[in-house]
Amino acid sequence: MARGFESKDVEFQQAEAERARKVPPRSPGLTPEQRATEAQRRTLTLALTRKRAELGAARTDAHRRMLAAAIEALEQELARLA
Repeated sequence: MARGFESKDVEFQQAEAERARKVPPRSPGLTPEQRATEAQRRTLTLALTRKRAELGAARTDAHRRMLAAAIEALEQELARLA
C-alpha cells in the first residue's frame, strides 16, 4: 500500500523530535568579547595570507620591504591576541 504525504510528514516530524532529544546540549556560547577577538584573529590571518602571497609576486625591492614590514606587524598583532 502507498502511504500518503501526510503520514510521511508526521513520521519525519516524529523522527526529528526523537533526534533532537538525543543531541547533547550545546556548550555555552562565546562571550561577545571572545567573538570579537576570534573575528579579529581570522581577519588578521587572512590579511597575513594575502600579504605573503603579494610578497611572492612583488617585483621591486621597495615593495618587498613594505610587504615584509606589513607581515611583521600582522604577525606581532596575532601574537598579541594569542
